[in-house]
Amino acid sequence: MKYLTTENAKTTKGEDLGFLTAILYLAPSALSGRNVCSHASEGCILSCLNLAGMGAFSNVQDARIAKTKEFFKAPRAFVETLAEDIEAAERRAARLGLELCVRLNGTSDLPWENLGGEAGVNLMRRFPHLKFYDYTKNPARVRAYLAGRLPANYSLTFSRSECNGETALELARAGANVAVVFSCKRADELPAKWAGRRVIDGDLHDLRFLDGRGRIVGLRAKGPARRDESGFVVQVTEGGVK
Repeated sequence: MKYLTTENAKTTKGEDLGFLTAILYLAPSALSGRNVCSHASEGCILSCLNLAGMGAFSNVQDARIAKTKEFFKAPRAFVETLAEDIEAAERRAARLGLELCVRLNGTSDLPWENLGGEAGVNLMRRFPHLKFYDYTKNPARVRAYLAGRLPANYSLTFSRSECNGETALELARAGANVAVVFSCKRADELPAKWAGRRVIDGDLHDLRFLDGRGRIVGLRAKGPARRDESGFVVQVTEGGVK
């Protein structure tokens, strides 16, 4: 089974910037019977984009569940297959004249920096010439990233939820990038600031490693997130952010 996909509406925007993105989509939270999102909040689970786009098809959901079960059954072998997929994606990127980057947590939040293959070496160190990036709600991972304890080619963006706002601000002050979902519609402008910090438009592309440091990455609510009432989505009115 092929694990990585390079076909995604948002990541194709990165091609205009010279990057082909390969993403791993697993079954989020405990959908497969095993939890791959240890820090997911209720709002995060309800607003997950797992069912967006191609995820709305049952065969796609079945494949994501099957991949997740394969990961837990044999994680080292899973990493080896991922390495083969990355090599294939890199060849495709070269044919297209693009640079490959990899996002391993498309719909999961696993600590890939701690997951090695048969040789016990994580994928970032195995492919040091490639850029890897992820979103995470695990503050310990972001603190390790800020302290330089993660591979230099692995970029993490902290995801704000209805439960971790103070932690999000703490990490932003420490230099981390924080993704915040706003209630803005597709054509609406994002708020200029959140919690006194400038907001950049995270919907222009998904290449978070290009954002710099200490940024608030604004994302517009999509799919189930448009109906959020938990506080996961920050409400924006004519008077500003609530």
